[in-house]
Amino acid sequence: MTPGNAKYSTALYMRLSRDDENFGDSVSIETQRVLLRKYVADNDLVVYDEYVDDGWSGTNFERPAFRRMMEDVEAGKINCIITKDLSRFGREHVMMDYYLEFMFPEKQIRYIAVAENEDTEKGLSDFVPFKNLFNDNSP
Repeated sequence: MTPGNAKYSTALYMRLSRDDENFGDSVSIETQRVLLRKYVADNDLVVYDEYVDDGWSGTNFERPAFRRMMEDVEAGKINCIITKDLSRFGREHVMMDYYLEFMFPEKQIRYIAVAENEDTEKGLSDFVPFKNLFNDNSP
């Protein structure tokens, strides 16, 4: 483990909604898990826990595993959250902006969307707000 990444206690968050079933295996929980586990291994991060909301819409932030993860953030158990992409974290752009622009910086939470190469430690791209708007209007 590299000393720089030892400071991160990482949550792997996976979500699948009923609407995602139309896309087949490309967004399945297992596909997300494999991608996130590979990223963690390649970057020497330490996984605190996995959080899985299967069958929940991304527009609802009252998902059981999501709430449990955020309780662990509040308790100081987690300081890094990794998802496959921004839409797996959530699809409602106002709440996404709240987490990315206010809550995570305030709590010093690193957020990584692997497939989109977004990482708050490196600075999010200028396209994130547009991606969130697009995700908000997607099925």
